[in-house]
Amino acid sequence: MSTEPPVYATALGASSLEKITLLGHDLAEDVMGTVGFGELAFWLATQRRPTAGETRVFEAVLGALADHGFTPTAIVTRLTYLSAPDSVQGALAAGLLGGGSRFLGVTEDCGRFLHDVLTGVEGGLPADDAGWDALALQTVQAQRAAKRFVPGLGHHVHKQGDPRTPRLLQIAAEEGLYGPHLSLFAAIGRVHPQVLGRTLPLNGAGVCGAALADLGLPLELLRGFALLARTAGLIGQLAEELRHPVGNDVFLSVDLNNRSVDPDPFVPDPLPGMISEN
Repeated sequence: MSTEPPVYATALGASSLEKITLLGHDLAEDVMGTVGFGELAFWLATQRRPTAGETRVFEAVLGALADHGFTPTAIVTRLTYLSAPDSVQGALAAGLLGGGSRFLGVTEDCGRFLHDVLTGVEGGLPADDAGWDALALQTVQAQRAAKRFVPGLGHHVHKQGDPRTPRLLQIAAEEGLYGPHLSLFAAIGRVHPQVLGRTLPLNGAGVCGAALADLGLPLELLRGFALLARTAGLIGQLAEELRHPVGNDVFLSVDLNNRSVDPDPFVPDPLPGMISEN
């Protein structure tokens, strides 16, 4: 029987008595003070160093998603800190756990949706705006027929247009990284009124998903990048809560304004084949 200990290979961080290596580089000498955090986050996820253009687009995404006001993730972070001021990690975790299909998770949902459409295209991708518009129209019509929403379409505040969207499209174009996901997303923005009968904005979370997908980042990690960005925003929320607390006011506004009502019992739907009593 072998007595050799198991070996766990990793290209990420590893430590020896003399030094720490990260991605094949000396952490202290080659990374610290040399590599920006956004660049490093991209590098860690892909294990390849991004170009300057990729770093700019990636960091623009992080900036777009860092904070967006008193969203549920920000509120729950402040309220958790109010309840447990000894647990900063708990407050941050509470906010991050709220990153789902309505807030932050749209980044992943949109990236995956666009990618699924693109991988299903036969005969090659469109070569011009007319072709992208035709594909987008077909895509929106299919979603409408299936009674499903188009991820990334609509915003509860920016009803006339999300200012993050055109800016990110511009940055990606400037860096030569305006790829098929962004092309399809932009086309959806142009044609969806023909199907829905109204104009909805392309939201920032959706365009971020399209941009990340065009960077070739793993679709399974797109929500992770959104959470990475929001972590910085939640730290900012906590910092402001320390200086100008509002968590207790939010709590009291609910606690002091609730009213008692009669119970509303849950009645499950009858199973198929069951006869309901009248």
